Amino acid sequence: MRFSPAAIALSLSLATVSSVSFSKRADHEINPQSLAMSHEGAAALKTGDKNAAIGWYETALAVDPLNRTAYVALAEIARDQGLKGKSIRMYKEALEIEPNDQKILADQALVMVSKGAIEPAQKNLARLQLLCQSNCNAVDAISSAIDKAKEKPVVQASAVEITPSVETTPKP
Repeated sequence: MRFSPAAIALSLSLATVSSVSFSKRADHEINPQSLAMSHEGAAALKTGDKNAAIGWYETALAVDPLNRTAYVALAEIARDQGLKGKSIRMYKEALEIEPNDQKILADQALVMVSKGAIEPAQKNLARLQLLCQSNCNAVDAISSAIDKAKEKPVVQASAVEITPSVETTPKP
């Protein structure tokens, strides 16, 4: 009982000290090994070996999870492979490191529109409009992509009526 105030003070100080270690670092403070692995991934991607590039980028993230370049590269590879959900998630990870990166916001919004997620893309568009004070081509591109996506009719499986048919084959 008499150690309660001291224990509370000690626990609060440890909590604040431990939370400091989770703070964001600048891009130039990323682990050099992680950066080297990202460069290897970029080299593998240039030669067309996407599987090796993915391996290098994932290893770079294992070494330093704040390597934003690796997240963006994995997002672009996933987008090229048609894995839109994975691409959106990788862009989201990169945005958690740097939430005001206009290029990542724009790329994620375009992938969202292509997937049909119009509302989240509009949120990215609104953020981009706040961040980009002068002439922004990305804002115009996303706006036109959203407008085109809204024009497309939405087809649901319940809208298609399926009637079973049975064909008989003649016996020889």
